[in-house]
Amino acid sequence: FLDNLKKLLLDEDSTVRQKTTEVLYIMATHSIGRTNFVEHGVIPALAQLLNDPVDICRWNMHYALKLVAETPTGAVEIVESSLIPSLVRKLRTEEENIQELILETLTGCLRVEAFEALASGAVSILKEKLQDPSLGIRSKAAQALMAISVPLEGKNMVFAENVFPDLVTLLEDEDEEVRANAAGALMNSAVTTQGKYAAINADAIDYLLPLIHDGKSKVRLYAIKALTMLAEAPEGRRTLLRHVQEFRKRMDDSSPAVQRAAQIAVQVIEWKP
Repeated sequence: FLDNLKKLLLDEDSTVRQKTTEVLYIMATHSIGRTNFVEHGVIPALAQLLNDPVDICRWNMHYALKLVAETPTGAVEIVESSLIPSLVRKLRTEEENIQELILETLTGCLRVEAFEALASGAVSILKEKLQDPSLGIRSKAAQALMAISVPLEGKNMVFAENVFPDLVTLLEDEDEEVRANAAGALMNSAVTTQGKYAAINADAIDYLLPLIHDGKSKVRLYAIKALTMLAEAPEGRRTLLRHVQEFRKRMDDSSPAVQRAAQIAVQVIEWKP
């Protein structure tokens, strides 16, 4: 009955649209539902509600898209439906709770394709969202930046938009997920030479070092990996040589991934030409 539901998405009665989107997002919680969304063109049909006057209809619609974007096939379908530019624009106008859903959808899509988002000015808007008073929006914006900075074009755009100082500020955020996502975004963005120096000039080393001993393993892992990137620059290596013992302490970390990252960090910092 998906074809009937698609027709009801355009019903003039808002209650009908609300209940229809509710049915669809419940279907999207199951893999069979997400598969059928792709096969029956439900995603473009849902997108017709991007400008629906009723908040709950839009929330339901975005929640369904977020669930679909959690799978690579669904994320590709959202990208191929040319929804990314519209989703990026909506980050500036939507309600706060819907913005969070959009950021999660974008993160899923960015993992499979970042170019449309980059062309739509996503980095500039995500930079603004890093300073949002809402914890959820800050965290999810940093997560999206982490995803968008995987391809080289994304790293270059993060540098061009001077996002590094904003990411460094978030390393002191009270929320561990925000700290982890900010460190992860720095880790990805500092792969390039210009990224390394931009991060060093933004005092990233001073703010990342305390996170080596953070209570959350993901924060420790990303902080160590980001510092390893910065150690590849001579200036970064000189600074971090004074702190090698801190990395050695993490070689017996409870997380095997952190242990391995600490070993690699020490090798990079102590490397001599």
